[in-house]
Amino acid sequence: MRFIDQVTIYVRSGHGGAGSVAFRREKYVPKGGPAGGNGGQGGSVILQADQHLYTLLDLRYNPHQRAPRGEGGQGNNRAGKDGRDLVLRVPCGTIARIPDSGDLLGEVIQHNDQLILARGGRGGKGNTFFKSATRQVPRYAQPGEPGEEKTILLELKMLADVGLVGFPNAGKSTLVASVSAARPKIADYPFTTLTPSPGVVRVDEYESFVIADIPGIIEGASEGKGLGLRFLKHIERNAVLLFLIPVSSDDMVMEFERLLQELYNYDPKLSKKRRLIALSKADLLPRDRHADYLDQVRRRFGSEEDVFLISAAANFGLDILKRELWECVQQEQV
Repeated sequence: MRFIDQVTIYVRSGHGGAGSVAFRREKYVPKGGPAGGNGGQGGSVILQADQHLYTLLDLRYNPHQRAPRGEGGQGNNRAGKDGRDLVLRVPCGTIARIPDSGDLLGEVIQHNDQLILARGGRGGKGNTFFKSATRQVPRYAQPGEPGEEKTILLELKMLADVGLVGFPNAGKSTLVASVSAARPKIADYPFTTLTPSPGVVRVDEYESFVIADIPGIIEGASEGKGLGLRFLKHIERNAVLLFLIPVSSDDMVMEFERLLQELYNYDPKLSKKRRLIALSKADLLPRDRHADYLDQVRRRFGSEEDVFLISAAANFGLDILKRELWECVQQEQV
């Protein structure tokens, strides 16, 4: 299934049903008076979060969404049937905006959260409603109110416990595939991953967290270069960030600072998130050098950064990293 994280839709709620003009006509009941029922409420268009979805693909191919209208009132004081609400199920973390102005309508984050995009029109009152001591035979009723019509931009900001941050070919996809059941595309050329790939990482039998492979960042991504702003937004919803830097990097500290700067340029809050650094592709180093190499690199990064040495291909250091990520996620959720 394709990952679609942005889509523009047109929604229209249902019109309210018209009130009825009717009169009682019964044997032996002369001048029975008004008996027109009220019209039904038009259906609303509602956005609902569903934890089992992770893409806006369905709405991409069905952009026009209309709720049914309410039925008109009938004689004998029978009210018209309300139009059924149209519920659009979307992934948790979906935001609704007005495209032209960018105004925020709201967002659905938790499972079953709801947001009314277009409210159904009210049904009109029947002529019974207007009966009074001075107006005993009203011969008019209200029409139903029209529904709302809107063009809405839906944006998905992926909800994940851990987000992977790194330049292209840092080994993010390989790591996700090694620690979870997700199967992102893996190849030896840049920008292999063009969509975020989430996966569930099991730490123990009853302990797990969601990790997301965010497409590679390049210098200037915060200004729209490369994959740019489209995928930087997904990092906003990650509780913990895992910076992935290959051991083959010419200058690991500088690469980390460049990544951190891109996040800061996009949103200063991102640079303050809980973070860890994983040095990937450790299988390129001799096994007997791992301990000394890690000590040297940790001194270069300083005591403020948590640095780990891993190899997803050789399954080295992954258990320690998973446990540390789990503990960080638990601390952030407190």
